[in-house]
Amino acid sequence: FSGVLAEDVLRALLELQDELAAATAWAPGAGRNVSLRDVCYAPLNPTEPGVGDCAVSSVTQYFQNNGSRLALTAPQDDSSGRGTVDWHDHLIYCV
Repeated sequence: FSGVLAEDVLRALLELQDELAAATAWAPGAGRNVSLRDVCYAPLNPTEPGVGDCAVSSVTQYFQNNGSRLALTAPQDDSSGRGTVDWHDHLIYCV
């Protein structure tokens, strides 16, 4: 894995998503600050969406947009021996 699928890039994407989720902007027409929850697509909670309800299309969604889940590892035994699985294996399994 390299390029956009490097762990440091995935962590940077997670940080950027957190910053965007917290961003607000003044909307003169509404007379108030608006945020992501005001404009996001939230099909499971369309009337009162929180940021966590917004549909996110990102490679980080394979880890529930959570850096702790990206860092998870687990021991694995198979016919080729013992090893440790990590985010690489999780991503391959998902796609």
